[in-house]
Amino acid sequence: MPDSRTDALARPAPGDPSPALGPPPYRWRWAALWVLLAGETMDMLDSLVAAVAAPSIRADLGGGPGVTQWLGAAYALAMAVGLITGGRLGDVVGRRRAFLLGAAGFTGASLLCAAAMSPGFLIVARGLQGLFGAVMIPQGLGLIKEMFRGRELGRAMGMYGPVMGLSCVGGPVLAGWLVSADWFGAGWRMVFLVNLPLGLLALAGGWRFLPASGPAAAARLDLAGAALASAAALPVVLPLVQGREQGWPVWAFVSMAAGVALFGVFGWYEERVARAGGDPLVMTGLFRKRAFSGGLVTGAALFAAVAGFSLALSLYFQSGLGASPLKAGLAVLPWSAGTVVGFAVVQVLDGRGVLGRFGRPLVQTGVVVMALGSGGFACALRSAGARVTVWQGAPALVVVGVGMGLVTGPFFQTVLAAVEPHETGSAAGTLTAVQQFGSALGSAVLGTVFFSALGGRGAAGELGYARAMEITLGAEAGLLALTLLASFLLPVSGNDVGD
Repeated sequence: MPDSRTDALARPAPGDPSPALGPPPYRWRWAALWVLLAGETMDMLDSLVAAVAAPSIRADLGGGPGVTQWLGAAYALAMAVGLITGGRLGDVVGRRRAFLLGAAGFTGASLLCAAAMSPGFLIVARGLQGLFGAVMIPQGLGLIKEMFRGRELGRAMGMYGPVMGLSCVGGPVLAGWLVSADWFGAGWRMVFLVNLPLGLLALAGGWRFLPASGPAAAARLDLAGAALASAAALPVVLPLVQGREQGWPVWAFVSMAAGVALFGVFGWYEERVARAGGDPLVMTGLFRKRAFSGGLVTGAALFAAVAGFSLALSLYFQSGLGASPLKAGLAVLPWSAGTVVGFAVVQVLDGRGVLGRFGRPLVQTGVVVMALGSGGFACALRSAGARVTVWQGAPALVVVGVGMGLVTGPFFQTVLAAVEPHETGSAAGTLTAVQQFGSALGSAVLGTVFFSALGGRGAAGELGYARAMEITLGAEAGLLALTLLASFLLPVSGNDVGD
């Protein structure tokens, strides 16, 4: 008996095109999209909450400053190491099955985090969260491309980026509120327990609504390639998440150089596997597609700018102005509001058929708007002297958010426009891995700039923090300029994907 989810792909739904125009889209596609977005939200929140909850965790479980560092590093490293393999796993075992496996493991690891009685146990559980997240997250983009087509595909892809952005901005707010509220006396444990209902909903919704597509024909997991990718990712990402705190020792640069060399070996091996007719972990033909290769460069620079700006704001509000995690999170809510506005603009343009024809110009417009917003925040700092109130900084943060919505709305659709169905898992895993790499790079670069500027000015009072923030915003402008330059590698529209 055929599975009802697979069979639904062949039955017209109300308002769908007639069979004469081709097979109808998947009946439960919009419900399935919300399931995938719930999984993405869990990942983005958990990549951020540990830093906010870290002081409470250390007060309860003990441990030195290294515990704070490793609570985030364990998650980021495991995620980065596993993403490329996790994306390809969906092609091998089926994307729905891989998503359910990742969601179940992520939920279980969250329960382990909440039950931790020692810092070491919690750090290991955070690593497990990252590994299962690396299996769950890449399936989303592949399933969206499988379920949607035409203008609806653009609309669905357009929702992906803003949800990521809102989660990135809203994560610290949620974490600060959960820790401060001390629900059921759970304290910091609630930042992980909140994943249980979300995870169970994702599992139930995934089982009910995701299409039960099978694996790609004769697809096998390239275990040797997976080992090489992991061995290359670890020495690149580890210095990015630890180097700044340790003053960028020599080993950090040696490690990154070794990782880059291993990625070269990985690329050579994958090309060899492809020429031999095997199943490489990364489809090497992807890098000959203009939209995809240009998107990787643009995405790395873009997410470096976003993550770096978020870190700098958090450092300024909490360390410079003495705000609590909750108040610091609330101070950047205008950023979230602006992202919603930018996304709404993208949806209106998509409804008028503009998005598919002018994807790159819209991305570039968004980058320029983000730069204007960050420049506006620098002006607010200069005019305020040292202390920027929520109302003084809000207009600039709204502008940054609008630009972010304009960028992320068309970004994923533009980058994945030329990707074939059998390449989707590999493409999604690689794109998400580059996103994680860019975020780690941006945090390392702007964090280093911030603390270097602070140290150079004696780290004295609010004025010193304000000046350090101004210098950091200059570096942010440089990252956005790099993003703008890289965006010229993208095709102008989804119809001009280029090879």
